[in-house]
Amino acid sequence: MAKKPDPTARIADNKKAAYNYFFEERHEAGMVLYGWEVKALREGKVQLTDGYVLIREGELFLLGCQINPLKTASTHVNPDAIRTKKLLLKKDDIKHLIIKVEQKGYTLVPLNLHWKNGYVKCEIALAKGKAEHDKRDTIKDREGKREVERAMKSRNR
Repeated sequence: MAKKPDPTARIADNKKAAYNYFFEERHEAGMVLYGWEVKALREGKVQLTDGYVLIREGELFLLGCQINPLKTASTHVNPDAIRTKKLLLKKDDIKHLIIKVEQKGYTLVPLNLHWKNGYVKCEIALAKGKAEHDKRDTIKDREGKREVERAMKSRNR
């Protein structure tokens, strides 16, 4: 029997990404973090909605991900909430992503942050932007599903 994923393993989700992009591929990357950032992540003090992934000199970096420091942070550390964080991925995967991102219309988007074996992982996706009419279709489908669920719920009463 398959093991269910632990719901407490989820730290933060980027719900806006599914609305703004079509996802082609998903990759799981490690993150280079300071101690105060890990403590803040354990408390859930993170915002991922404005984040994006940038490729610089053959390395991946997460920008715009805001980790708010705890009030109990050390006095000798100057926490920077919007610090650029390095993502760790295999070299072959990075080369593959660089080739894809150089194509027109593709970008790398962070989807979520989660715990895996005691480490913080960032799930990133190779994504293509949605046009305005695609976003309207997404809203229409979501509302249609919601109405069907309401009708089924009221029918079962």
